[in-house]
Amino acid sequence: MLVLAHLVRNWWVFVLRGVVAVLFGLLAFLRPGITLEVLVLLVAFWALFDGVLALVGSVGAAEAREPWWPLVLIGLLGVAAGILILRWPGIAALTLLFVIAYWSILKGILEVVAAIRLRQLVEREGWYIFGGILSVAFGVLLVMYPGSGLLALVWLIGLYAVVYGIAQWLLGFRLKRLAA
Repeated sequence: MLVLAHLVRNWWVFVLRGVVAVLFGLLAFLRPGITLEVLVLLVAFWALFDGVLALVGSVGAAEAREPWWPLVLIGLLGVAAGILILRWPGIAALTLLFVIAYWSILKGILEVVAAIRLRQLVEREGWYIFGGILSVAFGVLLVMYPGSGLLALVWLIGLYAVVYGIAQWLLGFRLKRLAA
């Protein structure tokens, strides 16, 4: 029950992650001709922000003496992906595609694992599972079709970010309702 109490108390973290993801996705749709350099920075800062928020969530889970390692791994993956992208901003689009793809796959797997662990505490944890599965599917599609071009990547990232953000948003508001 401590994990549920912590999640309910911090429902806003999921909503904030969702809002940032949706805003990022909308920018990708509104500016499809974005340069590689700007795309690199947007992805890097999104990965860093998402990773830091996951690490913040892990602290609360650890304080509640609940499993914290999935959030730590998600956070470390996000921070590592963001730092790698910022460290080498001139990387080729194909390399960026694979960094995003594998970050998304690993992050999604860890989110599904975390959601399954929550299954005993939260009804309809499906939004978290859905977000994780969406992350894995997005990463796999990028690996399967690397030659689809940067413009297609921008649109795929935008679509992924909007849908994933909505899933996080819905989970956050579901947790908020549990607090009432």
